[in-house]
Amino acid sequence: MRAAALLSLTFATTATAAEWPQYHGLRSDRTSAETVANTDWEKSPPEKLWRADTPTGFSSFAVAGGMAYTVIQEEVDGIPSEVCIAFDAVRGTTAWKANLDIFRLDNGGGNAGAPDNKGGDGPRSTPSYGDGLVYCYTSDMRLVCLSAKDGTERWAVDVVKKHNGKNIKWENASSPLLEGGLVIVGGGGPGESFLAFDAKTGSPKWKSGNYPMTHATPVAATVHNRRQVLFFTQKGMVAVDPGNGKELWFHKFPYKVSTAASAVVEGDVVYFAAGYGVGSTAVRVGEDWSTEELWFSEGDRPVTNHWSTPVVKDGHLYGMFGFKEYGDGPLKCVELATGKVKWEKGGYGPGGVCLAGDTLICLGDAGQLTLVTATPEGYREIARMEAIGGKCWSAPTLSDGRVYLRSTKEGACFDLR
Repeated sequence: MRAAALLSLTFATTATAAEWPQYHGLRSDRTSAETVANTDWEKSPPEKLWRADTPTGFSSFAVAGGMAYTVIQEEVDGIPSEVCIAFDAVRGTTAWKANLDIFRLDNGGGNAGAPDNKGGDGPRSTPSYGDGLVYCYTSDMRLVCLSAKDGTERWAVDVVKKHNGKNIKWENASSPLLEGGLVIVGGGGPGESFLAFDAKTGSPKWKSGNYPMTHATPVAATVHNRRQVLFFTQKGMVAVDPGNGKELWFHKFPYKVSTAASAVVEGDVVYFAAGYGVGSTAVRVGEDWSTEELWFSEGDRPVTNHWSTPVVKDGHLYGMFGFKEYGDGPLKCVELATGKVKWEKGGYGPGGVCLAGDTLICLGDAGQLTLVTATPEGYREIARMEAIGGKCWSAPTLSDGRVYLRSTKEGACFDLR
């Protein structure tokens, strides 16, 4: 393995392999090196280690350094604000809270006239952790670095004011990506759509691109032995060199209203999708950085993702597919190379998944938690429980044998060891 392939571990780790330091996990692919030990929940129901109020919002948990971090909406001096909160990862006690920014209500839940869509409003971005520091990217595109010890602010950058950023409908939902000692975000204006800051000091390291942002979080991946960061923009998928921001390849893709799911990479194949009648595709990236479209599925069915990013294993995608199928949307297995649906199971809605070994950990939007075998042979449910209340438009997190769940009402930790 070339050194470039190791860049993802040079900063986001200081965490161990059992931690989940940022939105898409240690490896930026929503997978864990762990396995789930307890799969017989009828005989041995998972113990709920703790629960805590997490009012409004769709932030997931990042877990590292013995703490679990998320972002909530809370009044600070009578003003609705985005607040990063740090919980003890095992006991659930609150270690600290940090006021990040004023939160301007934007009706992100869109629940008016839609009784099955009671997500409400609230922060949509998940914190990231690295080397004793916590990073948050607010709805108003303020990038904030906090001390993991006590939540004090170390540095902050207002991307709108400093980098000509322009926010989007329903405001920023992307999370900061930690890669090679940098904090990487999108959202700047022409010539600085992609931004990298020194993780310790917040000083700008590079800026590039002229691609309007979306709600999708950038991911890091290695393609043809070259480390790269993939941004899903309003013009299409863009891959850049994480060391200098130079564009490596681009694949044009339509945009309507909102794009929120991130890219999924296996080998030299990249999958991406958007709702609102757009569809999904898989492209093969050549060694000369050309792209070849393997297939394109137009519209909201049968293969598209609203905001839930799938995982990939052995040539198959697994995740919550569908568009605005609240409560009813299916978990699906889709063949990566062809877009063929191998199986599907309804009743999940736009929740989220992560992968541990051969086991999918699936959180439905009504708070139901299931374990499902990641196999294209058929839907094989291993275990199920009603885990938390509230609307879960977030993704589960696995760290050190414990699963962390978040809804618009509560956060909770269950022991799966």
